[in-house]
Amino acid sequence: MSKATRTDTQSPAQHVADRHDRIRVQGARVNNLKDISVELPKRRLTVFTGVSGSGKSSLVFGTIAAESQRMINETYSAFVQGFMPTMARPEVDVLDGLTTAIIVDQERMGSDPRSTVGTATDANAMLRILFSRLGKPHIGSAQAFSFNVASISGAGAVTVERGGTSTKEKRSFSITGGMCPRCEGRGNVTDFDLSALYDDSKSLNEGALTIPGYSMEGWYGRIFRGCGFFDPDKPIRKFNKKELHDLLHKEPTKIKVDGINLTYAGLIPTIQKSFLAKDVDAMQPHIRAFVERVVTFSVCPDCKGTRLNEGARSSKIKGINIADACAMQISDLAKWVRRLDEPSVAPLLGKLQHSLDSFVEIGLGYLSLDRPAGTLSGGEAQRTKMIRHLGSSLTDVTYVFDEPTIGLHPHDIQRMNNLLLQLRDKGNTVLVVEHKPEAIAIADHIVDLGPGAGSAGGTVCFEGTLDGLRKSGSLTGRHLDDRAALKKKVRKPTGKLKIRGAKAHNLRDVDVDIPLGVLVVVTGVAGSGKSSLVHGSIPAGAGVVAVDQGAIRGSRRSNPATYTDLLEPIRKAFAKANGVKPALFSANSEGACPTCNGAGVIYTDLAMMAGVATTCEECEGKRFQASVLEYRLGDRDISQVLAMSVNEAKAFFGAGKARTPAAHAILERLADVGLGYLSLGQPLTTLSGGERQRLKLATHMAEEGGVYVLDEPTTGLHLADVEQLLGLLDRLVDSGKSVIVIEHHQAVMAHADWIIDLGPGAGHEGGRVVFEGTPADLVTARSTLTGKHLAAYVGA
Repeated sequence: MSKATRTDTQSPAQHVADRHDRIRVQGARVNNLKDISVELPKRRLTVFTGVSGSGKSSLVFGTIAAESQRMINETYSAFVQGFMPTMARPEVDVLDGLTTAIIVDQERMGSDPRSTVGTATDANAMLRILFSRLGKPHIGSAQAFSFNVASISGAGAVTVERGGTSTKEKRSFSITGGMCPRCEGRGNVTDFDLSALYDDSKSLNEGALTIPGYSMEGWYGRIFRGCGFFDPDKPIRKFNKKELHDLLHKEPTKIKVDGINLTYAGLIPTIQKSFLAKDVDAMQPHIRAFVERVVTFSVCPDCKGTRLNEGARSSKIKGINIADACAMQISDLAKWVRRLDEPSVAPLLGKLQHSLDSFVEIGLGYLSLDRPAGTLSGGEAQRTKMIRHLGSSLTDVTYVFDEPTIGLHPHDIQRMNNLLLQLRDKGNTVLVVEHKPEAIAIADHIVDLGPGAGSAGGTVCFEGTLDGLRKSGSLTGRHLDDRAALKKKVRKPTGKLKIRGAKAHNLRDVDVDIPLGVLVVVTGVAGSGKSSLVHGSIPAGAGVVAVDQGAIRGSRRSNPATYTDLLEPIRKAFAKANGVKPALFSANSEGACPTCNGAGVIYTDLAMMAGVATTCEECEGKRFQASVLEYRLGDRDISQVLAMSVNEAKAFFGAGKARTPAAHAILERLADVGLGYLSLGQPLTTLSGGERQRLKLATHMAEEGGVYVLDEPTTGLHLADVEQLLGLLDRLVDSGKSVIVIEHHQAVMAHADWIIDLGPGAGHEGGRVVFEGTPADLVTARSTLTGKHLAAYVGA
């Protein structure tokens, strides 16, 4: 019988192409993964669970998504690849059945001061076209409504070749942009406190400048001494008008110093270019402190903060200009667009309408398009990125989400679940890293990693359905139905922090007393005004230590030991025990291996191919010179100490020959926040979001301050770890601190002594205190959305 005949007898016959219905991973060894193999069904929703640091992100992002993106990049020409980030192949034996991966992660959106919600989602581009077509009076093309395009004009002679002869013709041009000329499209203007830039009683050579990095011994000293615009030995207060102008305001000018071509610019243009071009929150702490001391930001008086010039604001559609439209809450803007009935721009209106409706559907209807992108939380940024994928006509792609329920009230989680299911039902593979039981419940397939974190994790504990996970006995399975009970007895406050007339963002003249000496939870739906109340309204000087969700900044050379200043006492202890200097025990200083410069690996750039990282043969990845490793402290060398986990190091530095109280105190704080498994020398770039926030919390715990403000500390925490976090919060309160937590997790709400609930809705539907009292009173009253969900959670 021929093959063809045999196939015909099968009923119904499966096409060969339909057999590739699984993504197969074999032998994955990225980060802490221990040679694991999994098979994931395509066109289904797979949720990855496990404790923080168990290897979820290593499998999903570091292996599956990374290889998919690397293979797509290889389809471009070598020339184009030269401009793209190079990616090495993940450590894995077989990756089969991959489809194009679209990653929707929690990375904060660019902190460029010009970036807004509208520019990041293309909603602004559509609005600009709409106003250029329908706005009255007509002022120009779409760029006439853009705050990133300046209006310029010019005229001059051009040479034109005609019939073998050259003739000069006069030409003029003009570009009509929408940028406000006063603030250059930023919405605010800056004023400088000159007394904070320099000490006018001193000369430049005597160190008059107080700007970070502007020493006369360095590069700037060479420029200031050799520019010739003023005498560097003359006190600044004796400068004449021209000399002072040249020092402060001179435009960039080419100069020659000691035969070298350099550029001189006044202090203020230089500061504007080097410091103020960045978002203030993205600066290093000492630079940020300098900027906040020297510069005052105020709303631009010309454009009133709209970033647009008078021309752009004069053109209106039904009495609304583009600045008004961008300032509207998106849910209101969607209603306004729906009322515009213009057949000439019907397709554009339809696309804009869909984009705005997606914002509302995803729970971001309370934002406005002119909101700076850098001010969005991690969860808001992730949902904003989702907007462009919801209307996509792509199918059979793999969408990868990193905890999409972060920052969502229990009321909004169902909405997010529906969106994930919508993406799946279009024929896509959806991979989700998640801890919330409500999100795990909708999975078609579950992969549970563990059993522990760091070196104790990296294996597959369970693969299958939700019912199977419950019966599996794995850590996630055992804790899936955990419910925190309401406290039988709450603490009594020792005082109160008064907030009066709070009006930040959407707050409506809120008066509230936050009790001190207890655990206070501030809750409410996303966009109800929680962060505005806590971060924006607590009076200055209240001794507040704020631990937010901002990313930790650090290179691959940074690790928990350097970030927490733990390395300082360790280096001193090694130096004292061996009678040498501390710098020898730094991989970034004198003790570094000369071959790899203390990196432990050697990076080989292969031009148009992916770069390769190989372990340094000289130091075998230990990062230090061989002579440094001969020095010991308590029978360990410095590389062995950095390879220890926090728990091992705590025992090592707590007693015996290596006893170092300063190091032991820092290690105890790291263990307290649940990072006992973390290796001291693990690069910061490999830590998960939850680990980074707890690392920040550990460093802040050493600060003197009576009030701790934590912004969603359960972010990235496994169900089993939430209990440990509650214990830590209790210890902080019992030690005499006041703890204020912005949180959506019902376990933290149930454990609170006092709850302040904001709402009732988001945006202009929120901004009011809808409940103040104990969790038990909130559950009994059931008067708010939070009360109803908390009552259901505790089974009341």
